Order: sequence, then structure tokens, then C-alpha cells
Amino acid sequence: MSMFQMETIQVIDAPAEAIYAVLADYHVGHNAILPRPYFKEMTVLEGGYGAGTRLAIKMNIFGKEYTFNQVVSEPEPGRIIKDTDINTGEGAAFILDPIGDGQRTKVTILSEFTKETGFAGIMQRLITPPISRFVLKKELRNLAEYVANQAQTNSLATN
Repeated sequence: MSMFQMETIQVIDAPAEAIYAVLADYHVGHNAILPRPYFKEMTVLEGGYGAGTRLAIKMNIFGKEYTFNQVVSEPEPGRIIKDTDINTGEGAAFILDPIGDGQRTKVTILSEFTKETGFAGIMQRLITPPISRFVLKKELRNLAEYVANQAQTNSLATN
């Protein structure tokens, strides 16, 4: 099965460790940053933190519902966490690269989609990237807000 990839990038004012902790926590953190209404539901079927977690995800794009059964892997623990659909191989990798003194992080979401052929493939490559980027940019903004709020809460708790 042939795949095509696209990436969405944002620099977030937080250390990679704090961001990774949110992404790896599928019970609370990762679930909290999913952009609604596109992500309708995420259910943890097994595990819940990092590699080995199994998920059922329901998405709604343009009124059409999609269901994914995903498994989480950590190709580079602390730097890359990946959600892959067990049926299609489609998914997303979250790649974290610290910047400068480590207080900022370049976060890349690398998405993989099954490549359609013929006219359907042409339409897919025209339509999928802008829609996906829109949703994933919202997810990255949600992630930035979430880690900022966590840092503020932790700061208030220690004062």
C-alpha cells in the first residue's frame, strides 16, 4: 500500500519533556488537545500512557464520520510518539526537537495517508493537505495553550 505524507510544524514555548508528557498521556493530556468538533471521541482501549496504548478514535470531517483503531509506538522515546491505524497504516508521528536552551520546542506532526490512485488520488492530494493542516494547526495551538496552562498552574502551586 502506497502512502503520502504531509507535515505541520509549530514552535511551542515549553520544554520537550513537558510536551511529550502531554502527548503520551492519552487519558487526559492528549485527549484534551484534540481539536473539536473534528475529533468526536477518543477511547483508550488498553494502556493509556505511551507505547502499547490502543485507541478507538472517531472523527467527523465534512459531515462524514471516520473510525480509527490505533496503536501507539515510541520510535524514539521522549522525542517521537506515533499513532498508527492497525487497519490502514495511516497515522501521525509527533516529533519534538528542542530549540536553543531547551525552553522552546519545534513540534512536527508528520501525517501519513493511504495514497489513492487515478482521479480519486488527484482529488485526495488536492483536498486532504489543506483540511488536515487546518485541523492539525488547531491541535498544535491547543497543545501550546495546554502546556502553558500547566506551567502556570505548576508555578502557582509552588508559590
